[in-house]
Amino acid sequence: MPVIIGVSWNKIYAKLGSDYKKPDAIMVFDRKNYRRFVYPLPASDLLYVGSRTAKKLEKRGIRTIGDLAAADPQLLKEWFGKIGLMLSVFARGEDQTPVSEVGLKAPIKSIGNSTTTPRDLVNNEDVKLVLYLLAESVASRLKENGFIGQVVEVYVRDSELLGFHQQQKLRAPTSISEEIEKTAADIFTRLYRWNQPIRSIGIRVGDLLPETAPR
Repeated sequence: MPVIIGVSWNKIYAKLGSDYKKPDAIMVFDRKNYRRFVYPLPASDLLYVGSRTAKKLEKRGIRTIGDLAAADPQLLKEWFGKIGLMLSVFARGEDQTPVSEVGLKAPIKSIGNSTTTPRDLVNNEDVKLVLYLLAESVASRLKENGFIGQVVEVYVRDSELLGFHQQQKLRAPTSISEEIEKTAADIFTRLYRWNQPIRSIGIRVGDLLPETAPR
């Protein structure tokens, strides 16, 4: 089986390296070559840039990761809120969040994604923007792997590092980002009371079925 390993000084670029179309190789993005290799890639290749976000960026003339890196962060913030700042950080290779430790690999039971944002989230509007990006990412991975999911879970960690999570069973299994996002937003509204700002947030879709399963 072909294997591609991505290596870089930050995990966003390392992820890009592992997706690079070059079979059986180690793709290294270092501080000398990243502009040559990373910047020409489509903006949609960047983590958390789903199809809807990519279309919005393209309407503003931002088609590549290099375009995104060169864009004024304050303009990105005006267009996308604090998530625009996060995308700017990712595009420039300035993400410094640590890689989480993992244990033994188990059979796929769920697919999820989470993020520690560059700034704490302080209101529902901030959270909705992050959930929008996470739902697109999770939906894309479900479709890539041929799954639909029956349960959506949201988990948050506040600025005091206290964790909270809650899940909800769907009326019908899905891999559609809008359905995942809406359910996640409903869960979050019930789950969190804003005693502290939020440091990180994630979405997970579980109870997976093959996308060909009868509905």
